[in-house]
Amino acid sequence: MEKIRTTVRIAGKEYTIASTDSEQYVNRVAAWVDRRMNELAVATRLPATQLAVLTAVNAADDMMKSRDEIRRLEAELDALRARLGEPVAEAPETPDEPEA
Repeated sequence: MEKIRTTVRIAGKEYTIASTDSEQYVNRVAAWVDRRMNELAVATRLPATQLAVLTAVNAADDMMKSRDEIRRLEAELDALRARLGEPVAEAPETPDEPEA
């Protein structure tokens, strides 16, 4: 796939992001990051670099909690299927995550 270049504004600065995702999706991601950084800037008054790191940590936390919830729901679904006698699907491989 060809990469699309999208210019976004995060924390008052413009960035050009090359991605195979749609421009709409890249703008949505950038808007989320911008919103989170602005929220943290108001709440903490940290320098931009520290805000970026804190935003990244919060995003990773959200992602890992979401993955954990997906795994819990898949296990629950497998248990329900087993009770009904339906075949249980194999879970796809997920990349290893660093220990928290």
